Amino acid sequence: MVTPVNPPPLAPTSPPPVADAWQALLSALPEGVRVRLLHAVHGDPRAAAEAVRLLGDRRSAGLDPLPAEPAELAPSLLRAHRAEIRALPDDTRLLLLLAAADQYPVATHAFLRAVAAARLDTRPLEAAEAAGLAHARVDGVVFRDAWTRIAAYETGSPADRRDVHRLLARVLSAEGETPLRSWHRGAGALGPSARLAAELTTAAAAARDEGRLPLARALAERAAALCPDRAGQTRLLTRAAVYAWQSGAGDRARALAARTEDDALTGVLALRAGNAAEAFDALLTAAVREQEEGGGDVGALSESIGRNVSPIPPAPPTPPAPLDTTRPTLTTLDVPNPALHLLARATEAAIYTGDLRRCREADRVARRLGIEPPGTLGGLAAAFEGRYEDARDLLGATAGRCGPGGDPTLLIHSAIAALLLGDHTRASAATVRAAASARVRGATVAVAQAMEFRAYADFWTGRPRAGEAAAADALWHAYATGQDNGACHLQAALAMFAALTGDADVCRERAATARSYALGRGLGLPAALAQWALAYLDLSSGRFAAAAARLRALAGFGPGHGHRAIRHLATPHYVEAAVRTDDTRVARVAHADYHRWASAVRSPDDLALSARCRALLAPGAEAVDHYRTALDLHARGTRDFERARTELLFGSALRRLRHRTEARDRLHSALEAFEHFGAPHCAAQARAELRALGTPATPASATPVDPTTRLTAQQLMVARMAAEGATNREIATRLALSPRTIDHHLRGVFARLGIRSRIELVRLLAEGEGAR
Repeated sequence: MVTPVNPPPLAPTSPPPVADAWQALLSALPEGVRVRLLHAVHGDPRAAAEAVRLLGDRRSAGLDPLPAEPAELAPSLLRAHRAEIRALPDDTRLLLLLAAADQYPVATHAFLRAVAAARLDTRPLEAAEAAGLAHARVDGVVFRDAWTRIAAYETGSPADRRDVHRLLARVLSAEGETPLRSWHRGAGALGPSARLAAELTTAAAAARDEGRLPLARALAERAAALCPDRAGQTRLLTRAAVYAWQSGAGDRARALAARTEDDALTGVLALRAGNAAEAFDALLTAAVREQEEGGGDVGALSESIGRNVSPIPPAPPTPPAPLDTTRPTLTTLDVPNPALHLLARATEAAIYTGDLRRCREADRVARRLGIEPPGTLGGLAAAFEGRYEDARDLLGATAGRCGPGGDPTLLIHSAIAALLLGDHTRASAATVRAAASARVRGATVAVAQAMEFRAYADFWTGRPRAGEAAAADALWHAYATGQDNGACHLQAALAMFAALTGDADVCRERAATARSYALGRGLGLPAALAQWALAYLDLSSGRFAAAAARLRALAGFGPGHGHRAIRHLATPHYVEAAVRTDDTRVARVAHADYHRWASAVRSPDDLALSARCRALLAPGAEAVDHYRTALDLHARGTRDFERARTELLFGSALRRLRHRTEARDRLHSALEAFEHFGAPHCAAQARAELRALGTPATPASATPVDPTTRLTAQQLMVARMAAEGATNREIATRLALSPRTIDHHLRGVFARLGIRSRIELVRLLAEGEGAR
């Protein structure tokens, strides 16, 4: 008998690299939380790993805002950095404190002036350089990383911090530096001061007018801390929350909003990151109160209305009047009519829910209050009630207000109205102008909102690569700014682009992500768009019964699960799927309503699609004239992709009627268009029809010099990141996809490019860049 010998104990394995460890922790978080957390910790892997463990269940799920203060995110890391700072000589620490106060949390670029004014010796900075913590340059001090800068500031005593802030305030005397000087005066204050609170409030308004919203937020928040009056504090916190939200600091805005009681602010935040139905109720309540009470925040309202109001001097010789202590409201928004603006936001909430009842309710309330409803609200209410001519007029007036400049929200509404009217050129222009106006104002939060609706125009006009790239970038910005509802809408849009480009796995993953989130927040718009994407994938892949079933279900979904506008837009696809499955009873009713809308708005593309539906529903040779009518109308429109589908369906009908020559021409034209659009499933259908005709498909064009033209926009982004050395997990984090999907993308990239390794990928991409 052989006695078993126990193997020697294994040597302890070394822990995985920090990067692998923190990415493993982050992968369990929702996409929005993951992106915002990385931003909050300044991309530091050590801080990310520590922060994930400290978040708790509600913050990890995105239900509560992430911590706003560094000490709450990574206290251990910060303690270690502080210890390094404390080990330096006193003179070195003082210089680092001055440099940090000049950079954090507001960058003022006055370090060198302060050094000269105080006649400080900068040679002690050599100790910090020797320790690898910071180094001096001709334009100031550069810290090793953001956490070292934070530690340098927080290591200073309260008295030393006040002293350096006062020194910086003294040297900030140039024109245009008033808000920065006020910031340091406020940061150097010993305690509450009505005078300083008033100065900081005025400085915050000036910073907002200059498009410097992060500075405006910091000034308003500091003003609240110095305000001796409780109601005044609440008013200023509301203002700070608005500035934080507009600048893209979603978590800070939510944390500040939690310290106020403001229906409008609660509604705006819920609109972008909460339950859309609750957002609607809060915004409508706030609009009614604003109109009936005339707005409680008189100071903020005058600030919003009049840019020519004389500002309060930063240091008045006599004490200013007490801060207004009336009820705080959201009139800190830069709008001339707060009630109307809140109704516009309520309209957006109604659009997201897809709830006809809410649209009608808001329209009735607006008229009862004597407010002309926003055009999108009145237009949607009229359209949902079947008053198509009234809807056309209201939406047309709104779509016409899309000139350069202007309020980003109103421009986005113009884009929505133009999309509903089928005017994709105008919709694209309005979204581009909305994004540009938002950037000028510093309101980065509105940029992603504009791109949500730009995606529709890109899809319809056959720009999948550009649209997918823009939507993916907007998705990241939506997550980074705390707009998870907008991110859900963009996920659904990306599912539609993936359906168009034939990427079935990505389409299903994006659609599942969007629907899962949407159904929990009452977001009917993205839920319906995701369902349409899946149906379109089925339709373009020849699974007609599945497509018809999905689109029939879409028509029956209620608020929060479906959307009447999406159901309407999808009608031509439903008619096609229903005809292919010989179940046209419901499709005929849907087409009749679609035709009534198309006739009212007189959009060439809508009329073309209506004619295509009539051709599909017509028997035999009767369809030919309807197809010819559809193509004539398409020639005056912009939906190039749908024109190609009409040619495909017409060519198929001509083949069955044995009109071989014209059928061949139509199918070749459709095939060429689908190859140009990068729609392989539709191209495969055209090739199948040509084979059935006994005609070979047009040979594929010669291999282009730039190999990246063979990739979809999503594949191209993944390929470029992989070529730069990013791991699959890192790419997944950046693009808000799963590592499994990134692996699928890379396999697709390798297959399309005919390569087997990342080394070959680097070479091919370099050759493509060189060729351009």
